Amino acid sequence: MTVAVRGRGITKIFGDVVALDHIDVDVAQGRIHGLVGPNGAGKTTLLGLLLGLSVADEGRLEILGTPVGRALSTPDGVSGFVDGPGLYPTLTAKQNLAALAALRHRDARSTGIEAALDQVGLTEVADDKVRGFSLGMRQRLGLAAALLTRPRLLVLDEPSNGLDPAGKKHVRGVLGRLADEGTTVVLSSHRMDDLEALCSEVTILATGRVVFSGPLAKLSAENRELDYRLRTSDPERARAVAGDVPGIRVLSGSDGVNRHDPAVIVLSAQVSALDEAVARLVRADVAVRELAPVISPLEAAFLALTEQEEEN
Repeated sequence: MTVAVRGRGITKIFGDVVALDHIDVDVAQGRIHGLVGPNGAGKTTLLGLLLGLSVADEGRLEILGTPVGRALSTPDGVSGFVDGPGLYPTLTAKQNLAALAALRHRDARSTGIEAALDQVGLTEVADDKVRGFSLGMRQRLGLAAALLTRPRLLVLDEPSNGLDPAGKKHVRGVLGRLADEGTTVVLSSHRMDDLEALCSEVTILATGRVVFSGPLAKLSAENRELDYRLRTSDPERARAVAGDVPGIRVLSGSDGVNRHDPAVIVLSAQVSALDEAVARLVRADVAVRELAPVISPLEAAFLALTEQEEEN
């Protein structure tokens, strides 16, 4: 595996606050890597280190095969934004990209600007002033600015913030294509659906420490028990059948999950027990119409791991 980012013992302290506490992190090349954590966990600090906006107090950081020094500078081949893109509200979208390219000493050819705007779906508003843009449009323009440099490592902070469903789908498509072409993407988000749709790997931070880093599939496997919504053709019969399966607890009405839908029951189970329950329901001529986690495996693991770290 070729590694785009390798960090060992990374520590960053602001006054009395330890933002990152001797963390190790690896990001594989050509992957979309998610960064997850509660507010104050250290996500923005880590993104800032990757973009060269700050430097670590301790540890070693290597980006795209080059060790990062102690000077504040954006590493070659890296682009992105944290805390939202920096834009000029009185300029048009096209003028913003030209100005940002000039600041980076890049050749601001109109063809490249137009291609970037087209890539993020903003061609029709290229000559509109940014002050009239919605939050989602500003996010997409920030992504276009990052793409101007054709980065090998793209670092994004909440890229889906403010996007409507169509915009979110468009941005997901852009990031997926970039990864397919070999670009490494590191993104932070509070939206678990975005991370599960995009990321092959995630790093979960809590109180400045890494509590998990690896493939999503491994994270799901380690989260041994989940609550599932089960909708069937015969909920009473399903409740009885599922309740007889070892390793399954029927949580009908738990936390109001199915308070307004009596056709749904809630089961707490491991995957193996759930498979057995489905097989028994089929043999009992009970049709399974829906079976899904009440919350996603990523969200469940995130809550469990971060709460455990905070308790420790």
